[in-house]
Amino acid sequence: MKIRLWSALAAALLTGAVHADPAPLPALNIDLKQTSVSGLSSGGFMAVQLQVAHASIIKGAGIIAAGPYWCAQGSALTATTRCSCTLDPAHGMCQVGPDSADVQALVAATRRFARDGLIDDPAHMNRQRSLLVAGGQDKTVPPAVVDQLQAYLVAMGTPADNVRLAPLADSGHAMPTPGYGGACSSSGSPYINDCDYDAAGKLLAWIYGELKPARSGARQGRFVRFDQRPFTPTTFGTTWGSGLDSSGWLYVPETCARGEACRVHVALHGCRQGQSYTPLTWSWSGNSSYGSTFVENAGYDAWADTNHLVVLYPQAVSVWFRNPNGCWDWWGYTDSHYADRRGVQIRAIRAMLDRLAAGAAK
Repeated sequence: MKIRLWSALAAALLTGAVHADPAPLPALNIDLKQTSVSGLSSGGFMAVQLQVAHASIIKGAGIIAAGPYWCAQGSALTATTRCSCTLDPAHGMCQVGPDSADVQALVAATRRFARDGLIDDPAHMNRQRSLLVAGGQDKTVPPAVVDQLQAYLVAMGTPADNVRLAPLADSGHAMPTPGYGGACSSSGSPYINDCDYDAAGKLLAWIYGELKPARSGARQGRFVRFDQRPFTPTTFGTTWGSGLDSSGWLYVPETCARGEACRVHVALHGCRQGQSYTPLTWSWSGNSSYGSTFVENAGYDAWADTNHLVVLYPQAVSVWFRNPNGCWDWWGYTDSHYADRRGVQIRAIRAMLDRLAAGAAK
């Protein structure tokens, strides 16, 4: 069985090139209870939504430049002025401060959603471990927003010792890495910065405990581009309705492809980082999209290879007028259920996880 699984997956991986048709998402030997999630910016807000909405399966989270659950409360204005400084900050529109998110109101809303059966029992958050990364030079999501996420998680019952704040004084609005990307203080494309800090490794170690050292040489596993369309609820079957791209990415270590027991980490890109977002670069060949920049350079795969960890990279896409920057929905551009289990993007990601875990040993 393991040989057949490896052969089938190897064939799928070979067809996963950017210009080939996306492969079906494989069923692997995944322990769903060991699932973790992380994200940058809008991906960070979505990661928080996942760790709350599906708290029963989320072991922990790594949040970079994002704030508490339900921060926007369904309002784009609140999202861009009180939970971030993205609405015309040059003219004083930013209202972010130590209490701008109103943490107690967000805690009350979370408990109301739980009573209504829209999210998992928040008691599951008691066992989660979260690493929160805040950039001291980040003017897009200032550190005060991340501080309020820390307060929210503790107020929801996560032990204070399980929530670690990692302030990076020199970091801008970006994914910090130990050696790839722009200057650490920059806040521009590709939104991955060389900060001599391995955010991917730090957050995975915080969630799972001591890890084996990251791979230092060539990749041992493979990236596969998979078809996201089967996971989009039929009522939101278009990009316009769902904000989801037609394909996503998966990193599968060789050990996991062979059928060995593995766990899965969901890594969520930020705004302007999805594979289809334009422009990052432009060439006469017409290749102007961001492509797999985040997928290949955020740093997760080096740890995945040595720690039996599959990495799922779902992809959001730009929606004209409602979501021009290809962000994950953390303010309601899809519908009012964007932050709970009925939300189209949360439903899609959970369906992807269920598919990945379908090959688990019974």
